[in-house]
Amino acid sequence: MRVAFLGPPGAGKGTQARELAREWNVPHVATGDMLREAAAAGTPLGREAKGYMDRGALVPDDVIIRMIAERLGQADARGGFLLDGFPRTTPQAEALERLLKDLGQPLERVVYFDVSEPELLRRLTGRRVCRNCQTAFHLISAPPKTPGVCDRCGGELYQREDDKEGTMRNRLAVYARQTAPLLDWYRGRGLLVSVRGEGAIDEIRRAVREAARGAAA
Repeated sequence: MRVAFLGPPGAGKGTQARELAREWNVPHVATGDMLREAAAAGTPLGREAKGYMDRGALVPDDVIIRMIAERLGQADARGGFLLDGFPRTTPQAEALERLLKDLGQPLERVVYFDVSEPELLRRLTGRRVCRNCQTAFHLISAPPKTPGVCDRCGGELYQREDDKEGTMRNRLAVYARQTAPLLDWYRGRGLLVSVRGEGAIDEIRRAVREAARGAAA
């Protein structure tokens, strides 16, 4: 099972990827987690990536691709893998295709989580963070026991600028511009399957499981 999950911020692909990777007994390869772990471990690639992250710059595609190559070269990835949120652009997809061809492990499916913008905004703008201890809550999925008050330390909860609606609309617009050509690229290769990412988590998981194992369209 060699699958990539794509979708906008807030689509729920990370939640589904973690559960299904355990079910399928394959590595869950999330580039954001990989970058943070490699930087913390101080590996050569991690140090290189950390230099970009510390400056607030985007980590170049070639660095990310090398990290993915390093990860997929490990023994536990020989039976398959689940890529979470990568690639995001057509050039990244082209680089990934070359890498996977070299490894002899081409993608079998690309599952796109299709979620409406109102639902994405509802999910993304609901986060609240404690000013004191930085514990995160969500007004819908993980609300505090007392509105506006942190369960852990009693501090005030607030909404970060990055979580406000205007900022989120911009993020979603950028994502849509970047990924429209990418989705067409995978569709042209017969790999893309779209799944509606709204509804009960268990129902979405069943749909994703069927999409990943079924025929691409």
